[in-house]
Amino acid sequence: MTNLTPLPHIVIRPMVERALAEDFGNSGDVTARLLVPESATGSLVMRAREDGMIAGMQAAELTFGLVDPNVTFEIIKPTGSKVVEGDIVARISGPSRSLLSAERVALNFLGRMSGVATLTSRYVEKIAGTGARIAATRKTTPGLRALEKQAVLAGGGFTHRESLSAAIMIKDNHIALAGGVDAALGTIKKNADHMIKVSVEVDTLDQLKKVLVWGPDVVLLDNMDADMLKKAVAIAREFDGRTPTLEASGGVNLRTVKDLAETGVDVISIGALTHSAPNFDIGMDAA
Repeated sequence: MTNLTPLPHIVIRPMVERALAEDFGNSGDVTARLLVPESATGSLVMRAREDGMIAGMQAAELTFGLVDPNVTFEIIKPTGSKVVEGDIVARISGPSRSLLSAERVALNFLGRMSGVATLTSRYVEKIAGTGARIAATRKTTPGLRALEKQAVLAGGGFTHRESLSAAIMIKDNHIALAGGVDAALGTIKKNADHMIKVSVEVDTLDQLKKVLVWGPDVVLLDNMDADMLKKAVAIAREFDGRTPTLEASGGVNLRTVKDLAETGVDVISIGALTHSAPNFDIGMDAA
């Protein structure tokens, strides 16, 4: 597991509040209010219905806490835990109306984030022993980036840039609008803060050779197959100057990722970790 720590409360609480406000609408849970006595109490368990990795537990716990502070939420499988089908991941008890009202939002967070963690773990397993890292991108669900990035960490991956302000990343459109690679990198070198890292995207070996002269921290090798990546790695390693971190990106899937990792690149970034992860099946049952 990579540097997995709880998210700050000030970051995660607005996400949960928005989700609850969306689900409660104008009148709250009318079904629970009409069918369940106010004094009723109960207990539920959250149970994994498939094998995988758990993530999003912090959001699930906060969901119940915001709906009703009298609910007790016991985490059995914390974020970053491996589970098999049938494992209980949490036990919840308290006022029955509150349990029913918070159930869906909590499961939505757990299912989404555990899906991201599980998919990430499958990529990480595929490249074990190669020395490469699996990283997410900024292709995240609007408003949920911090949770989805944490889920990638839970699956054994890394998070790449957290935001546009985290690093300078010069892509093809930047280069085109700046008037070319040399113009773009010259401007960055002259004006960028000395503490910020610089990454440059290339999609040909000629572009790579031109970029290496500027000594960037990272070179993103975009949409290159394994054979081309091997050549790119050789060029970068043999360059008489600064050797950047080499990141492969574009068109990566579970069938190709090991071949790409074995080319010698340092990082493989995959947007699908967050934009295409399937939901992880977690159910809520009476205890």
